[in-house]
Amino acid sequence: MIESGNIPTAASAPKAEAAPKAAEAPKQEAPKAAAPSKPAKSAATNVPVVPGDEEIPVTGVRKAIAANMLKSKHEAPHAWTMMEIDVTNLVEYRNSIKGEFKKKEGFNLTFFAFFVKAVAQALKEYPQINSMWAGDKIVRKKDINLNIAVATDDALYTPVIKNADEKTIKGIAREIGELAGKVRAGKLTGAEMSGGTFTVNNTGSFGSVQSMGIINHPQAAILQVESIVKRPVVMDNGMIAVRDMVNLCMSLDHRVLDGLVCGQFLQRVKEILENTSKENTSVY
Repeated sequence: MIESGNIPTAASAPKAEAAPKAAEAPKQEAPKAAAPSKPAKSAATNVPVVPGDEEIPVTGVRKAIAANMLKSKHEAPHAWTMMEIDVTNLVEYRNSIKGEFKKKEGFNLTFFAFFVKAVAQALKEYPQINSMWAGDKIVRKKDINLNIAVATDDALYTPVIKNADEKTIKGIAREIGELAGKVRAGKLTGAEMSGGTFTVNNTGSFGSVQSMGIINHPQAAILQVESIVKRPVVMDNGMIAVRDMVNLCMSLDHRVLDGLVCGQFLQRVKEILENTSKENTSVY
């Protein structure tokens, strides 16, 4: 920006001696400081429309999603970290009981329920993660209320599992199914969408193996649970074995969280999941 003091004016410029009036430089006024302007709203992008193109009106839900994502990206300095986890024992345990569980309970026991439970337990031990940025302070939330992402054909909803740390894997599995059903039936209430303190996104449900989520403002972090895939892994004894592996990808607000505590949190989630088995875990 050019400051007004750098622009020569008639008062500061040297006068030419005996110069005819016609040759005198016209007086210039120093530019006035511009009044502060209000931020303008983003103009609509002019996209050419040709025959055969389809114009789809933006729904209120899509506008709300867009506004919240834009606010998050503009305000929160995002950082990312990822951890690879061996969930072979978890997969074997869940697969061994899923049929009996469905017959007894009437709903599915999904892998996602195990991940949500592990995250809730780790958040209880690392409450710094369960925080929000509030300008001149950080608010550390007492309740552990987990948003889960449920997609429809044209929108993404994030209903909340309230007090997830107090629920069993069975209870979480039931609530995941009920909330997803309400989303797809258009019966989700405002109360079921509010109060979330941390978000867990099941990106693995459509085959993703690595992703970087946008934080659900004003929360401090979001965790992406990727697809469980079989991969050859070098074991501690030097042998190679085929194991069930999953990536957990975490986006964090660097105003609230640093890499150390996020690494410790993910290490704890990893420990819980890798020790989930028939011998030491109950879904009830």
